[in-house]
Amino acid sequence: MLNILFNRAANGIFGKKIGRIASDAVVIQLLKSKCVPVLLYALEVCNLSKKTCSLLIFTANRLFMKLFSTKDMSVVKYCHVLFHIDLPSAIIKKRLENFESVM
Repeated sequence: MLNILFNRAANGIFGKKIGRIASDAVVIQLLKSKCVPVLLYALEVCNLSKKTCSLLIFTANRLFMKLFSTKDMSVVKYCHVLFHIDLPSAIIKKRLENFESVM
């Protein structure tokens, strides 16, 4: 379900002229601030399976493939490094550590 909401939020950015006119850095910042929270909403309190984590990573990678018009995973991984984008599994791990430290 979160995957569908994430795709709707991302398509909202790409569907507007912002996604076509703005620089890649601006689009990525919009995606990080508006779409990623939708994808990762409250997942730090869930016990996620490896399959679910893989699905989250797949969703993020597909978004980069669409943004940069590529199917090459080496380009996608380079973009993750270049734009300082953590994989969803790493973000969830950090949030879980924060959640556990508060509890």
